[in-house]
Amino acid sequence: MEWLGKRTKKRDICFLLLGTFLISIAINWVYEPMGMVTGGVTGLAIVIKELTFRAFGTGLPIWLTNIIINVPLFIVGYFVLGKKFIGKTLVGAASLTVFIYLIPPQSMFENEFLLAAIFGGALCGTGVGFVLSTMTTTGGTDLLAMLIHAKIKHVTVPMILMIVDGVVIIIGMFVFSIHTALYAIIAIFIAAKVSDGILEGLKFAKIAYIISDKYEEIAHDILHVLDHGVTGLSATGMYSNNDKKMLFCVVAKKEMVGVLDLVSKKDPKAFVIVSDVREVMGEGFIEFKQ
Repeated sequence: MEWLGKRTKKRDICFLLLGTFLISIAINWVYEPMGMVTGGVTGLAIVIKELTFRAFGTGLPIWLTNIIINVPLFIVGYFVLGKKFIGKTLVGAASLTVFIYLIPPQSMFENEFLLAAIFGGALCGTGVGFVLSTMTTTGGTDLLAMLIHAKIKHVTVPMILMIVDGVVIIIGMFVFSIHTALYAIIAIFIAAKVSDGILEGLKFAKIAYIISDKYEEIAHDILHVLDHGVTGLSATGMYSNNDKKMLFCVVAKKEMVGVLDLVSKKDPKAFVIVSDVREVMGEGFIEFKQ
């Protein structure tokens, strides 16, 4: 998360508000109008709003359902998880509820379910990424999972969360349709990928491990022709029991072609392993914050 900047109280508050704002837009402009239930308390609130509308002609507002469900969870959480944890989570839950209340609901996509799933997932995932970067949550099923885990230690929080959210999604499938549930799953997948990208970093790169008898020539050209850093690591071939040098080089994606071309010209028999790198910090990439 280094690319997001050094954590400060002011930065956390800004990111928390921005994150809950984006999540609220996804809920009020995409998920609720399209009947996409993506899990969580807000997903359950969408279901309750639809059921109360069918029964009484007017649906119970999502923001109100969010309060009704979260209040008992926070009361229990105060005694089980402690005042400090609940305090931060309460701010996230409150800001999400306020934004859901303030942002006027509207349908952006009508019957364009695929577009809604993609946009909603990206929007929600960005919001979740910002919220989680502050080391807090918006309560709801996250808080419920932690409370259950406090009593059932052998079951992990992610597993509990997956089960709880899965149940909510299945309920949504019966209330709306399998069609919308499948698109909701697409939205969940996209949201997870986007939030992971925000948390783990968006500065993608490539790493190459190069094993060659001509390592000195290859290292020289990487340093002076490609103007890139390279490190030599001591290695031993376990079959031959011979000592070797393995070159270690991290470059931007577009520069990897040049590295491979250089290696193939110097030593066509070189053994090269190329892998993706999620985030790189240091000279030439993301500078460390002081």
